[in-house]
Amino acid sequence: MADAFVTGGEHPSCGICPSRRFPLGEFDVYERPSAECPFNPDDGHRYTASGVPVCVHPHKISLPPGKYKTEGTPFEVALNLPDSPADLDSYLHEVMHSAAPGVLELLIDQAQQEIPRAFPEVDVIQALRRALT
Repeated sequence: MADAFVTGGEHPSCGICPSRRFPLGEFDVYERPSAECPFNPDDGHRYTASGVPVCVHPHKISLPPGKYKTEGTPFEVALNLPDSPADLDSYLHEVMHSAAPGVLELLIDQAQQEIPRAFPEVDVIQALRRALT
């Protein structure tokens, strides 16, 4: 049986998370484990009845629950910027380092648009550099 709780590096997702193996749109994300996506002890993954891989920890991959593969749900990635620019670096670091592969690019694009609106005095490129190191 696969170890479902293996993690790797600084990424908080499970070591067997479909977000590590499949591109965006090739797996579903559920709010939590459920009977709709039972655990398969043979390979350690969760699947829908039709065989679509499922992640059950949306908070760990910065992707809201959705049936991305099953129903073609569009991706809605949203930054929730802090109230103060003093908290921006730590917030961005946490969000960027927990993002599933593919989501990171969407978050960077959104940050480039939203940060100047919320904090016009912040150098977006420098903030993103600090967050990604």
